[in-house]
Amino acid sequence: MSLEEAQRAVDTWIQEYGVRYFSPLTNMAILTEEVGEVARLMARQYGDQSSKPSDEGRQLGDELADVLWVVLCLANQTGVDLTEAFARNLEKKTQRDATRHHDNPKLRPQKGE
Repeated sequence: MSLEEAQRAVDTWIQEYGVRYFSPLTNMAILTEEVGEVARLMARQYGDQSSKPSDEGRQLGDELADVLWVVLCLANQTGVDLTEAFARNLEKKTQRDATRHHDNPKLRPQKGE
């Protein structure tokens, strides 16, 4: 599914099941909450924190999809074409960082990698 198709799918779902979009400010708060859920899961699965019973069944893919959902909602309600915005952003990063990361000694493979 392309970003354009995802934006349309979210909009169709909102119109059919969601009644209306939450306000942009509410969606920003929800996005922050969803990113926090990703952070919690990452800390437990890839970091040093141990899991709790309430973490059972949580899947990283599902949590990331929740983040994407809210980003798509925000894009729709603010008139952002994410396909166009992403293409511009990728070009910006490519021009800005063409050699930056290759020249970064911190990113060179460490012994044993």
